[in-house]
Amino acid sequence: MRLTLKTDYALRTLLYLAKQPEKLASIGEIAKHYDISENHLIKVVHELGRKGFIETIRGKGGGIRFAATTKEVRLGDIVRAFEDDFALVDCFKDPAPERPCRLTGNCGLQGILSNALQAFFLHLDQYKFKDLLDQGSNGAIGLPIKIV
Repeated sequence: MRLTLKTDYALRTLLYLAKQPEKLASIGEIAKHYDISENHLIKVVHELGRKGFIETIRGKGGGIRFAATTKEVRLGDIVRAFEDDFALVDCFKDPAPERPCRLTGNCGLQGILSNALQAFFLHLDQYKFKDLLDQGSNGAIGLPIKIV
């Protein structure tokens, strides 16, 4: 599974804002800090505000800041809010008559992948956003990833 840039940028923005909760920040400031696309970040920030993860202040002297209630939000809920598609394979989507699955009835893969996706969210749901902030300077919650 791979998270989209939208989710990545949303998490980065929240981390940036959470480290200075009282300060108003700008989209340009965050984009420059992470060296990411300001145009893409505009859309992400709009969605963060619409979903209540951040506060947006319009007008002169305006900007964006971390919404205090976001500290209590589970990481899985943030990911769910920004990812559009969790269909790991085509058969997870609504069946399309033009592309039926040729393995239906003889495939254990769908169940295995479904369980893996559930385990992914069960793990993320163990952590609230504030747990990211309580990890000290390295930010490591779990063990480093090792793919073999």
